Amino acid sequence: MLRVLMLSTLFPDASRRNFGVFVERQTLGLAAHPDVELRVVAPVGLPPFPLSLRGRHAPLAKLPLGEQWKGVDVYRPRFLAMPGTAGRLFAASLSRTLAPLLANLRNDFPFDVIDASFFFPDGPAAIAMGRRFGVPVSIKARGSDIHYWGRAAATAGQVRTAGKAADGLLAVSEAMKHDMVAMGMPADRIHVHRTGVDLGQFAPRDRGAAKAGLKVPGALIVSTGALIERKGHDIVIEAMAALPNATLIVAGEGAYRPALEAKIAALGLGDRVRLLGAVPHGDMAALLGAADVMALASSSEGLANAWVEALACGTPIVVPDVGGASEVVTERAYGRMVGRSPAGFASGITAVLGDHAPAAKVREGAERFTWEANTAGLYAHLKELVDAGE
Repeated sequence: MLRVLMLSTLFPDASRRNFGVFVERQTLGLAAHPDVELRVVAPVGLPPFPLSLRGRHAPLAKLPLGEQWKGVDVYRPRFLAMPGTAGRLFAASLSRTLAPLLANLRNDFPFDVIDASFFFPDGPAAIAMGRRFGVPVSIKARGSDIHYWGRAAATAGQVRTAGKAADGLLAVSEAMKHDMVAMGMPADRIHVHRTGVDLGQFAPRDRGAAKAGLKVPGALIVSTGALIERKGHDIVIEAMAALPNATLIVAGEGAYRPALEAKIAALGLGDRVRLLGAVPHGDMAALLGAADVMALASSSEGLANAWVEALACGTPIVVPDVGGASEVVTERAYGRMVGRSPAGFASGITAVLGDHAPAAKVREGAERFTWEANTAGLYAHLKELVDAGE
């Protein structure tokens, strides 16, 4: 029996059910493996008291320290996320929190390996805990954990050091692996471990009826993701000025919403661009299935789950050439990679609408990404690390 301690600051909770849903799905898949016993440690970073009891932090402070989450034991220890430090102290603080918790946990659950499913601050803390308890450590790179924390002056050194020290590394795409190697991480320890998609949940549907239900008369463009500058929703909104017969629905919430609302008003697009707010992940299949195109103008990605989910719904995608985009858009029917500009997106969306690619053909682009393959790959990777240390 392989005993896995999964460590991730990117994991859902009762106050953030859409947060880290792909980490959750990967975890549940591994937990269901017949040769795996698994526990999750999902640390919660909070500022000092009394800030921890205010605003967006208040619901997090009220979370239980331990619970059963969808059949899996999840521990939610708090660590100090000191404001104004640019993250430089996060990993050290997390390590101090983890040490007594894991020492106590080992009494009943002598874990064989630590699987850090987000690179920062999880990765450096996992390395410290692996050395403390004498077990191998794997760290997975997903996107912003490398592209942001791995380039920020205050934390880049910690990310690189953890990557060099890990017994094994996972990357969501070949492009991500290339970026990790460029940072000095050992290529021979990095395995590409792609996401999965639920092909039963995300599937083509009657697009015309779905659009009618949303009161969309013409072409429907959907963009998904947090309303933050990096996601580039403003670029897709500006592209809509050149697509007079189309409607854009943006699914997501975040601090950039006022800026997007102002842009929509300034461009006079209030009747054709809707900010839908946060959409439960379970409802995303219906929205993506209604769309003629999924357009996402992110400045960086690893391999976005939203790309694959759209294809599974028979909806082609328009995206910049970032991260693993070229590993997903491998055929014309799957969409276009375009310049990250309003003109580029307007052109790409127009081209995709003109293709009229059959939904079944588009869906083939997602059939390479299954949770079964994801589970098998993760199990093999972690078992290899444990066997190598025996």
